[in-house]
Amino acid sequence: MARMTGPKNRLARKAGFDLGLKTNPLKTNRRLNTPPGMHGHKGKKKVSDYGEQLAEKQKVKFMYGVLEKQFHKLFERAAMTPASTGKVLLSLLERRLDNVIYRLGFAPTRAAARQMVAHGHVKVNGKKLDIPSYSVHMNDVVTISDTAMKIPAVADLLKDKNKAVPVWLSKQAAVGKVVRYPERDDIDVGINEQLIVEFYSR
Repeated sequence: MARMTGPKNRLARKAGFDLGLKTNPLKTNRRLNTPPGMHGHKGKKKVSDYGEQLAEKQKVKFMYGVLEKQFHKLFERAAMTPASTGKVLLSLLERRLDNVIYRLGFAPTRAAARQMVAHGHVKVNGKKLDIPSYSVHMNDVVTISDTAMKIPAVADLLKDKNKAVPVWLSKQAAVGKVVRYPERDDIDVGINEQLIVEFYSR
């Protein structure tokens, strides 16, 4: 199973945005204003339109842990719908099973959620599913295994009663449900999806 490897904070610093790749956001935020590399303090060069579009695409790819081939397929799928391509693309990314596990607060990061799914700790409608890219549907019920609930990081998250869950999902203990499909207003991350559309429309 292909996955992205390498220093995660470097990706966040390059994007200038917390991508949710690490469990300690305070540590990440302290370094966001320092670009990666030994000459990071020398300032940034002027970025072309293409550079801005590429950077936005890469940022969203890193955020959701999706490789280029998968990301392009999702874009093509979104482009086939009559609705806004950018909004549909973000909705499809949000509906990935690993992201749903993360959004429900069952895992500290999307990477941890991906691992949880891949290791067979997640069930959808009572059936074990180990495909992180699986796209959930309305009324799907998502649960995690007893083994997963005993993982210290997961156990701590389940104890946190103040953890906010997106309105398109509902949660009770270790059980989540897809109430409806996510809409653009439900995705509160700093993404300019139009730049991604422009990148693939060149």
